[in-house]
Amino acid sequence: MHFFRMILHLLRSRRRSARDIWDTYSLPMRVHLGEIDIFMHLNNGKYLSIMDLGRLDMMMRSGAWQAMRDRGWSGVVSAETVSFRKSLKLWQRYTLETKVCGIDERTVFFEHRMVVDGEIFARAYVATRVISDNGPLTRDDLIEAFGVPENVPELPEWIHEWRRHNALPSTRRPAWSDWSKQRFSRDRAAVDSH
Repeated sequence: MHFFRMILHLLRSRRRSARDIWDTYSLPMRVHLGEIDIFMHLNNGKYLSIMDLGRLDMMMRSGAWQAMRDRGWSGVVSAETVSFRKSLKLWQRYTLETKVCGIDERTVFFEHRMVVDGEIFARAYVATRVISDNGPLTRDDLIEAFGVPENVPELPEWIHEWRRHNALPSTRRPAWSDWSKQRFSRDRAAVDSH
């Protein structure tokens, strides 16, 4: 179902006005019956899938989608986190806002907001990588392909910390699931206890 919704939004985005990839993008949305849980509000598992549509709209309208296709590139999500503030209820209208909040050496970071009448109901940060047959592309590759603003957004330090603490080992190293060896640092345990 989500695949078909993505195709529909892809076609709609082609008809919307072109924008620079560094702009803030807005999509009018509405909570549908297939997205709710038993409490009649948007299911927490649906938020990140809906936010995919914001990145798709950005890629289509900025020309990034075509640039990636021309080069044989694709995108993958490497990490994401979402925070909820207020529930979105069945049939409620909201706006999905999407913006590139920065780039490090290999990762593009997005911020998504679900907004009702100017008020944030939920927010997510998504780390993505653009990859080719030769592996992940670098910051320089991306800036060359998509252009660079006068001031590239600088990532806040907490995003770097989040990536370091949230990361799994490289695909070239093993990552066995062994709960008996689960360990937390003293600092992490202190944070979790509050």
